[in-house]
Amino acid sequence: MMKRTKAIIVSGAAAAGFFLLSCTSPTSPPLSPPVSTNTGPAVEQREADLRAALDAVVVADGVDFSFIVKRTDGRTFRYERGTSTLNTLYQSASTSKLVSAVIILRQLDKCALSLSDHPSNWLSPTIWTIGNDPTLKDITLSQLLSFTSGLKTEPAAMDSGSTGFFVVVNLIGQSNAGNGRIPGAGFYYGSAHLQVAGAMAIKARGKTSWQELFREFQAETGLFPNGDYDLPSTNNPRLAGGMHWTGEEYFAFLKALQGGQLLSPAMMAELLQDRTGAGVTIEYSPAKLQINEDWHYGFGFWQEVRPPDTIPIPGDRISSAGSYGAYPYWDRSKDLIGFLARQGSNASGFIGVNIERAVRTQIEAWATTP
Repeated sequence: MMKRTKAIIVSGAAAAGFFLLSCTSPTSPPLSPPVSTNTGPAVEQREADLRAALDAVVVADGVDFSFIVKRTDGRTFRYERGTSTLNTLYQSASTSKLVSAVIILRQLDKCALSLSDHPSNWLSPTIWTIGNDPTLKDITLSQLLSFTSGLKTEPAAMDSGSTGFFVVVNLIGQSNAGNGRIPGAGFYYGSAHLQVAGAMAIKARGKTSWQELFREFQAETGLFPNGDYDLPSTNNPRLAGGMHWTGEEYFAFLKALQGGQLLSPAMMAELLQDRTGAGVTIEYSPAKLQINEDWHYGFGFWQEVRPPDTIPIPGDRISSAGSYGAYPYWDRSKDLIGFLARQGSNASGFIGVNIERAVRTQIEAWATTP
């Protein structure tokens, strides 16, 4: 079959021209990572040190956790504490943001829509009622994925299991119309952006629900075989926080992303950009509120600052911490991916970050031991 191509205009800081994208997304099974054959005493001692450090961590809320990390040569370290295992099914909270963004970006790799598209390009006026709002009518998919769209208000129906997905999207438009915000000017961490972006992707692909897109993603990649978007319901999944997953499943997703198996090279380059740099005001950031650091944002994930630095290096270390304390990350400078799985209270968002930081010295020592 002849491959169809299409030039897609991109928005954001790197939109200096056009990317020529293949209209078929990478769907081959994730490559098996190299497997380390080094089982010598040095690396085993580093693993013992890391395990002891994790054992010694005092978790503020006392909730058990599991942890898994992979280094460059493919060697993987696994840790399970108390009742938590890497096969425990947990609610995602905001860890689903990165997954949702990747699923949406795969639709761009299929040439179904572009980052410069507006919601009105794909959503009928009965669904998207922003209408002639002088500023919000210009929202782009890029701004939705980076949480800079200007959408701030979240209708209560977002948490209703009995309300339809597109009804919620309609209410998002109604509740934000006339708010005077300028798309692209400010970053506001919230759930409304991804809900509208997902609606665009559904309609652009001629699907009827997010479940259809997710089932397609599962079939194409083999990822999240036991996972689902089912909160508050499968009829109204919250894309910014409504998954279930196991630690093993999310880690497999990170491996596939790291291995270039989920997005084209051009789309991966789009994914990794810093979307909240110069000219964008950080209006609401849990990272600032909870750990007092000026993290930036990409498409569905944080661009972390490495203390004592104050500005992140784009794509250097990315993560998608959840409000129950789970913490997926990809440290690209050290070629490490890791995932801390847990489900604490809704106020425990950065506990996973703090646990990983408490043992980061031991992780990096293990990662660099030949």
